[in-house]
Amino acid sequence: MSVQLESGWKAVLGPEFEKPYMKALKAFLQEELKQYTVFPPNRLIFNAFNHTPFEQVKVVILGQDPYHNVGQAHGLSFSVQRGTDIPPSLRNMYKELKADIPGFQMPDHGDLTAWADQGVLLLNATLTVRAHAAGSHQRKGWEPFTDRAIAELSTRRSGLVFMLWGRYAKDKAALIDHRRHHILTAAHPSPLSAHNGFFGCGHFSRANQYLREQGIEPINWQV
Repeated sequence: MSVQLESGWKAVLGPEFEKPYMKALKAFLQEELKQYTVFPPNRLIFNAFNHTPFEQVKVVILGQDPYHNVGQAHGLSFSVQRGTDIPPSLRNMYKELKADIPGFQMPDHGDLTAWADQGVLLLNATLTVRAHAAGSHQRKGWEPFTDRAIAELSTRRSGLVFMLWGRYAKDKAALIDHRRHHILTAAHPSPLSAHNGFFGCGHFSRANQYLREQGIEPINWQV
């Protein structure tokens, strides 16, 4: 696990790397890599932080786990590398965008880097996974680290939009000061739950409306 963090994130998260839980996580990952393929590639583990500097975060979209098949995960929640199929949850996000944002065109890829570069922090709670083993790196130490990232954004920044989809993400609302930030909750975009409140949530336009009210440039959601 090589750690190269954008300077703003390094300032707020650097101390975490010296804590026992992160040292235990590093040891766990070293053992995993001796036996298995781990996604995303080492250089992309902290991709979300490096594409979206701490002081430039406008919107946070929380995921749970990286994709676990070859060529998918690249360190951004819900996003996949070009050349791989668009996952079902992301396809449903695109459907909601088409309904919510005038002029949105359905993309033929699942790479959300364009969002990250505009200030959308695409953060998974767990930053690595064993190949073809969903959830295999949960509860190994990543969650305290990513919780700290959310808490630091809540405390040190103001006027951010947090999109919390599904029960797991909604539980993270406890880390966020709702007086300083705008929290949007809905069902998860998974095919199993999207019809239970994700479709029609209007989160993308509502996020942009809030940003405009703060005098902040809205997100161009087209990718």
